Amino acid sequence: MAELRYSKLSNFSNVHPMQIGDQTIQKAVQQALEEDIGSGDATTASVIPVDAEAIAEMRARSNLTLCGLDFARATFKQIDEGIEMTSIYKDGQRIERGDCLLRIKGRAAAILTAERTALNFIQRLSGIATVTQQYVDRISHTKAKLLDTRKTTPGWRVFEKYAVACGGGTNHRFGLFDQIMIKDNHLATLGLKHDRTIPMALEKARAMYPSLKIEIEADTLEQAAIAMDAGADIILLDNMPPSLLAKAVKTNKGRCLLEASGGVTLSVITQIAETGVDYVSVGSITHSATAVDIALDFQLPE
Repeated sequence: MAELRYSKLSNFSNVHPMQIGDQTIQKAVQQALEEDIGSGDATTASVIPVDAEAIAEMRARSNLTLCGLDFARATFKQIDEGIEMTSIYKDGQRIERGDCLLRIKGRAAAILTAERTALNFIQRLSGIATVTQQYVDRISHTKAKLLDTRKTTPGWRVFEKYAVACGGGTNHRFGLFDQIMIKDNHLATLGLKHDRTIPMALEKARAMYPSLKIEIEADTLEQAAIAMDAGADIILLDNMPPSLLAKAVKTNKGRCLLEASGGVTLSVITQIAETGVDYVSVGSITHSATAVDIALDFQLPE
C-alpha cells in the first residue's frame, strides 16, 4: 500500500485504506509489541511448549463496525511469519455479535504473545468506527456530514481518523498545516472588535496561504454574519442551539459552508443536522470512544 502523504490530502476528505501504508502500520505494531514484550513473554516461555500448535478465533462480542484488521494481522506476523490467518471481512463492514473476524493458526506461543497487542489495536479502532457509525446513522436523512476533530490520541491521529472514515464519517483537517482555523483566541489576541479582527485575519491568512481553506469560529450570530460578509470559506458555529443554527443558515444564503460544533451528542445531533448546516463536528468520537468487546478464543483440541 502507498504511504500516507499529508500534503496531498484535500480538506474534508476521508482517509482511505490505501493512504495508510504498510510501513506505517508495521512501525506502529513494532512499537506496541516492544512496549508489551520487553525482554520477553515470561508467562508463555515458561508454560507453553515451543512446538505446540493452536487455532484461535477472534470474535465480536457485540455488534460493531470493523476497523484495524490489518493492524491485527501485522501483529501476529511480526511475532511469527509462519502464522496463517483468514477472514471474510474488511474494515468498514458492520459486524454482528458472534461473527469470527479472524481465524489464526500457528505456534501457540506466538499467538499468545501477540494476542493483547492485536486486540488493543482492533478493539480501539473498531470502537471509534462503531460510535462514528452511530452518529452518521442519526443524520443520514440530512445533507450534513459528520466531521472529526484534532482531539486524538498523540501519535495515533492518522489511525483514529482512518477509523472515523471506516465508520462513515468525514475527516476534518489533519493538523495545523492543511487548513486555516481562526478561533476565538486568535481573534482575542489581536485585541480589536470582531468587525475589524475577522476581516483583517482573513485577509492576512489568505495572503500568506492562498491555497488553504479558511474557517472562522463564531460564538454569536453577529460574528457569523461578519465572517460571511468577509468571505470566509467555512464558519464554525460554536455551541449554538438549533434555533440559532437555523437563523445562521438563513442568513448565510449558501455563501459559506457552515459547521456546527460544541456539546454534540447522539441525543441532539439529529436536531442539529436538520437545521441545514453542512457539517457537524464531534470530538468525542475520537477522544472518548469506548473500545468494543472482541475476544480471542483458542479452539480446544478434538
